[in-house]
Amino acid sequence: MKIITAVIKPFKLDDLRETLSEIGVKGLTVTEVKGFGRQKGHTELYRGSEYQVDFLPKSKVEVAVDDDVVSNVIEVIKATCATGEIGDGKVFVSDLTEVIRIRTGETGPAAL
Repeated sequence: MKIITAVIKPFKLDDLRETLSEIGVKGLTVTEVKGFGRQKGHTELYRGSEYQVDFLPKSKVEVAVDDDVVSNVIEVIKATCATGEIGDGKVFVSDLTEVIRIRTGETGPAAL
């Protein structure tokens, strides 16, 4: 099992949720986050004054999946969230050693 974490532009979130649902992903967790990478923030104008915005709003999506669908999920994330512009985000894949469904006590892939 793997946990796939994607940090994406917030306006791509609904498209990603729909596309992941179409390929059979049953659930995901979303967190509103702020950060920067190569984009390094930007300058905004507010009431006639310029100021630097160092941390940009992003959405962090976490999806726990079985090993056999990892590459498919990654391809869907890349295809759905790519705009070709700087700041499209990143995808991280980590091993998931154990999953337990609290309600039923199921463990492993059955708990996904």
